[in-house]
Amino acid sequence: MSISDNAALATSAANRGLALGLLGVVIFAFSIPMTRLASGSSDAPQLPAVFVAVGRAALAALPAAVYLAVARASRPQRPQWIVLVATAAGVVFGWPLFLGLAVLDVDAVHASVVTGVLPLVTAAIGAATLRQRPSAAFWACALTGAGLVIGYAAWKGGARLTAADAPLGLAVLSAAGGYVSGARLSASMPPEVVISWVLVISLPITLPISILTWPVQPVPTASWLGFGYVSLFSMWLGFFAWYRGLAIGGTVRVSQVQLLQPFLSMLFAVPILGERVDAPTFAFALAVMASVVIGRRLPVNSSARLATPPP
Repeated sequence: MSISDNAALATSAANRGLALGLLGVVIFAFSIPMTRLASGSSDAPQLPAVFVAVGRAALAALPAAVYLAVARASRPQRPQWIVLVATAAGVVFGWPLFLGLAVLDVDAVHASVVTGVLPLVTAAIGAATLRQRPSAAFWACALTGAGLVIGYAAWKGGARLTAADAPLGLAVLSAAGGYVSGARLSASMPPEVVISWVLVISLPITLPISILTWPVQPVPTASWLGFGYVSLFSMWLGFFAWYRGLAIGGTVRVSQVQLLQPFLSMLFAVPILGERVDAPTFAFALAVMASVVIGRRLPVNSSARLATPPP
């Protein structure tokens, strides 16, 4: 195979990875408004925050177990169990729990903006653990995008942080770690199997907590619909596209697509929660999109060969 053929294959893989990553981001962008729809606020609580955070994984574990049985997925090997546990700690427990606590005190727009640093944190952890070496120009582009998001947060928040920003920061660290470890596993087993095993091995913890925190008061149908979305889509189906995109397109590069997620979340919060998005928000969104497009064209070298993900 010629050098040009190899380059064409690499470009094709990168494009497919970015497309799948974008699909995952669109699915995840509904998570914050749907979580707030399910949990309500401190002034008007709906489903308990812990129930939403943990119960979503318990509910998603049911179709995940069926999928593993139908697909006749093999049991993970011993080294893979450790990575599965690390992934579960990030995406099953850390991200949903910290996010659920935060959105009780801040609106979806604020949470969306603060969590906009997630792509940069994911890229940093991915570069360190997967031995990928982005160029200086790539980092400059990533920092520019993150800076735009942080600047927007400061502008909208009156240049001040809130008490809810601490759990939002912990949510970002949890998600970034879970994304990288899940992408690492997705290089050796199908992404659908990865997230399904993550949910199933978490069930002995998530199910009892869900039963203990089951709501005792009547809850509006809309809140249950929000809970259903974050369970089946945010917690399970979204990872089908996201982990595969990270695996075939490169964790460092594809993670930057998530810079778009805060602005998509804000847009989705308008019809779902009745929140407002003003013209400057669109201006910031366009600037962030530009940083993603430019970053896509900058080199990211890898010193560690990862196995090609299964079809």
